[in-house]
Amino acid sequence: MRGLITAAASGLVFGIGLVVSGMTRPDVVVGFLDVLGTWDPSLGVVMVGALLVHAPLRWLIERRRSPLCSDAFRMPTRRDLDARLVVGAALFGVGWGLAGYCPGPAVVSALPGGPKALTFLAAMLAGMVLVHRVDALAGRPLARVASPERRH
Repeated sequence: MRGLITAAASGLVFGIGLVVSGMTRPDVVVGFLDVLGTWDPSLGVVMVGALLVHAPLRWLIERRRSPLCSDAFRMPTRRDLDARLVVGAALFGVGWGLAGYCPGPAVVSALPGGPKALTFLAAMLAGMVLVHRVDALAGRPLARVASPERRH
């Protein structure tokens, strides 16, 4: 239960941060990507700010014996690149550039019923279902969050 509360609180803080920073507005994202037109650097400023907060906190967190809300750290273990990852990343980037949304801001923007965000979310969920069905038909295992645990 504690993990669920922590996840919900983290999501709420993240959503509020997206709204406050303007990252739920597709025109900000598209403006950042329009380097040859009317370039809007505000997304870059938000990214740098996120890194400035993340870097020292990660350094501190990695020195802990265990996380606050779990029994162990769970970190991704795969290091290889394959065609599926590259194609998926390219599709993500193209979709982000065309729609001005990525998953987090789309969820926040869809909450008040924004039709563009709802359409984006529906397409994203349909794509996720399609990939899982194709994987199941091909006999590939479903992607999983890292299971090996890292303990200090």
